[in-house]
Formats: sequence, C-alpha cells, structure tokens
Amino acid sequence: MHIQISFILIILLTLISGCQSRKKPSSSNEYLRWVDDIQFDPTLDDESFALCHGEDGVLQYFNNSKGLEYEGEKHAIIKEFEERYDTTIAAKESGLIRIRFIVNCQGETDRFRILSMDENYNQIKIDQSITHQILNITKSLKGWKPKTFEEETVDYYQYLIFKIHQGKIVKILP
Repeated sequence: MHIQISFILIILLTLISGCQSRKKPSSSNEYLRWVDDIQFDPTLDDESFALCHGEDGVLQYFNNSKGLEYEGEKHAIIKEFEERYDTTIAAKESGLIRIRFIVNCQGETDRFRILSMDENYNQIKIDQSITHQILNITKSLKGWKPKTFEEETVDYYQYLIFKIHQGKIVKILP
C-alpha cells in the first residue's frame, strides 16, 4: 500500500511540474501567422507598397493552384536573367539563392528577402556580386499577374530559386 501511494505521488508531481504556464507574448506581432511570413521592415521595404487585404490577407503562391503567374510565363523570367545577369562580374561560387517576396492584388512587388544555401541546404553567404544582381533583376520584373482566389483578387507570396554553379545561373525554379 505504501508503494502504491508513493507511486501515485510521483506521477502527480510529474504531471504538475509538466504543466508550466506559457509566458504570454509581449505583443501580438511576436509570433508570425505562418512560418516565413514577411513582416514590413522600414530599412528594407518600400513604405508606399500597399497590401490590398492587410497583413493577414497574404496567401501562399499555391493557394489558387495555378502556380507561377507571370506575363510570358517562366520563359519570360528566364529570358530576363539570360539578358541581364553578368557572369563576368559574378564570383565563381555555387549554391542556391531563394528570393521570396509579396505580389499585391495589383501585380506590384515588394518585401524581398534572400536566403542562400549550399548544395546540402545549409545556410551560407554567397558573394554580393551574385546576390545583388539577382535581387535587382528580380525587383525589376514587372509582369507579375494578380492572383484570384474564390473570385477575389488577392495578395500572395511568390518565390524564385536560383541554382548557381561557378557564378552562373544554371536553373531557375519554380
């Protein structure tokens, strides 16, 4: 009987100690709605860029199942980079560069964020002779189409991933 009471006490103490209260966030912006939401940053972003449906109304690029929506399709994006990316000034580095951004309901873009990684998907820093060119060309793309979801024009996240080999763009995804 004494062993049963001791066992029950140990279980109760374990349960009670495991029920710690979570500290409430100090502000509502402390946690993002989704992983990788892009918050406005006045040091990086255009203050005049307007979201049509507010911060919580930005959908993922795949929400309407239409994929990449750009005038001239992916071929037009590839052509822009073939014509404008200068391999002669690019460092001879290799890796992947993802640029994620928002396209608003009017087809305008902003809130560009870069993530660079090696072939094993470990985050690295790729030389600015590559990243600055890719970012500037991406920012200049003007053919983004507004997406619709349930018959309403929406703001959405979009990304482009660049596979770089020895300073050359060898593939653009999606």
